[in-house]
Amino acid sequence: MSNKEIYPSVKKPSIIETVRLNRLHWFGYVQRMEENRIPKRILCMNLGTTRLRSRPRNRWQDEVREDRRLVGGEGWQENVHNREEWKKLLRTARNCRILHMPME
Repeated sequence: MSNKEIYPSVKKPSIIETVRLNRLHWFGYVQRMEENRIPKRILCMNLGTTRLRSRPRNRWQDEVREDRRLVGGEGWQENVHNREEWKKLLRTARNCRILHMPME
């Protein structure tokens, strides 16, 4: 049996869904931090360096931006600062399998 056949029957999130949900959970946590906290300062930091010439590798922020687009569209900014609303949004994404990526 392949993973394609197993995942629909198990009804558990795939590793991709789990990583995306954890990434969004951490993002919400950092966004609610005070501005002087180290994780928040590092997340908002701009190093001012140039990137390599080839296709740029995805940064953590690029992945979070894509995850936010899948989960909340444009309304995420209001929800991220309200912990209960953010948890509700992530719970809905988990239950509805919004972050599900079909296996190839």
